[in-house]
Amino acid sequence: MSKPCNKFIGAHVSASGGVQNAPLNAKAIGAKAFALFTKNQRQWVAKPLEQSSIDEFKENLKKADILPKHVLPHDSYLINLGHPESEKLQKSREAFLDEAKRCEQLGLNFLNFHPGSHLKKIDEDECIKLIAESINLTIDATKDLIMVIENTAGQGSNIGYRFEHLAEIIELVDNKERVGVCLDTCHTFSSGYDLRTRDDYDKSMGEFEKIVGFKYLKGMHINDSKAKFQSRVDRHHSIGKGEIGENLFSFIVNDTRMDDMPLILETIDDSLWAKEIELLYSLVKN
Repeated sequence: MSKPCNKFIGAHVSASGGVQNAPLNAKAIGAKAFALFTKNQRQWVAKPLEQSSIDEFKENLKKADILPKHVLPHDSYLINLGHPESEKLQKSREAFLDEAKRCEQLGLNFLNFHPGSHLKKIDEDECIKLIAESINLTIDATKDLIMVIENTAGQGSNIGYRFEHLAEIIELVDNKERVGVCLDTCHTFSSGYDLRTRDDYDKSMGEFEKIVGFKYLKGMHINDSKAKFQSRVDRHHSIGKGEIGENLFSFIVNDTRMDDMPLILETIDDSLWAKEIELLYSLVKN
């Protein structure tokens, strides 16, 4: 099946054995985009990337015919850029900068991350200020990398479940050319923005445009949801098998606002990714 050149769909693939393997893992499932962890996402410290791995990663990107702008690396889940305790905040900031440097070494454009959590020790506004400060510090210490904030489902004490949170963080970032947003469809739905019908989708995307602006959208995570609407529970599901349903994904792949950006599956069954990618491309109306 021929794939349209304006949509770049893939998945969060394994980098087991080294980051250089990720592009080929993406190619193997028919992906034209992908996400990866550049280090073990459950460890604070990892050994530096070897030059041979960096070179091979770039070569394998070419072999997979995937451009750097269609790769959406994700930082470690341990990092909390809005941590209320100064020592742990500093640890997170140092780890985040290391992640950013890795992305630069690999020649990538973006670093995707969850904004942070207040842990019920400070209020949301104070946490948002810390997150923006963390972003500013990382921007100052790097060259061109764009920091891509992911919206959250609002589980626990996570910031980012309202579009207003994203807008407030961006407002406090000094260099707005170096900040962007990744919308996760499961998170969006679970946090209270309905996406199930055409009217729901248009209304929610209209709110995003009004509050944040599509100029900041750099990529999407395209997942169905196991959790109910407005549950503020983050549980991904396979395409068409969850509470959102298949219609949303047709809306996305036929929306020109999502052209030329990574559209990344994080659905729960990686054995279905090749079929899901094929399904998503099949939904494109010529």
